[in-house]
Amino acid sequence: MKSIDPNDFKVVKKISLKSIPTLLDIKADDEEKEEKLDKVQAKLSDLQDVMYSHNKYSVLICLQGMDTSGKDSLIREVFKEFNPRGVVVHSFKTPNSSELEHDYLWRHYIALPEKGKFAIFNRTHYENVLVTRVHPEFLLSENLPGINSVKDIKPKFWKNRIEQINNFEKHIAANGTIVMKFFLHLSKEEQRERLLRRLEEGKHNWKFSPGDLKEREHWEEYQKYYEQAINKTSKEHAPWYIVPADDKEMARYIVAKIIWEEMQKYTDIKEPELDDEIKANFELYKKQLAK
Repeated sequence: MKSIDPNDFKVVKKISLKSIPTLLDIKADDEEKEEKLDKVQAKLSDLQDVMYSHNKYSVLICLQGMDTSGKDSLIREVFKEFNPRGVVVHSFKTPNSSELEHDYLWRHYIALPEKGKFAIFNRTHYENVLVTRVHPEFLLSENLPGINSVKDIKPKFWKNRIEQINNFEKHIAANGTIVMKFFLHLSKEEQRERLLRRLEEGKHNWKFSPGDLKEREHWEEYQKYYEQAINKTSKEHAPWYIVPADDKEMARYIVAKIIWEEMQKYTDIKEPELDDEIKANFELYKKQLAK
């Protein structure tokens, strides 16, 4: 199977989603993909243990994608070898009444990972420039000054939100949070097939919601706003990676490999060494434990 190079997926210049494939032409069966993923899983797990003891960096993995793009199963498969103490998953849904009493970034700030840990945002702060752009009426529940109706929401409002998100990511990156953002790039036809499977396969019925079909009607709008957000917020300190998502197994491996490769840049992440005085007294400690 072709080697995965993170630079092939990293957004470093203006992109058009329509020109980016949702399926890679890689000659590999599911068994080979799973075997490759297993190896990266193990290495990431070991890395997280070292990072936990090093205790200077945290890692924020942001996952975005249309309904059925495979975010949940990717989280389950990529991070299943992690020590539970070292990884936390946050799924951001419609803000609750308590969250609406704060600014829109507040609930994301308080969910940031502690030093030495990974956090996965399943849907992220970008929902605030995606869902709310497709459905601007949702903004009214935020009770913002000067926004009394949808007519009050001007282009400058969205420009400011994008800049606020850039500042948020710049701030956390400067303070030791390694940020990687993944857009799971799904085709509309593959989404249709996955939604049909939810209806036809009993064990997946619970995943289906009529709301998925309503959101599907806004497919082109979502693609437009995803493209705009990605182009305006892919920075060296918080890059976007566009991952072809029509093949779930391949998408999982690509995300895992990118995380592993990018983490190799942080050569200072090492297990701390014991104090020389403690090491010099190893024999004494052994004798004390032998009693």
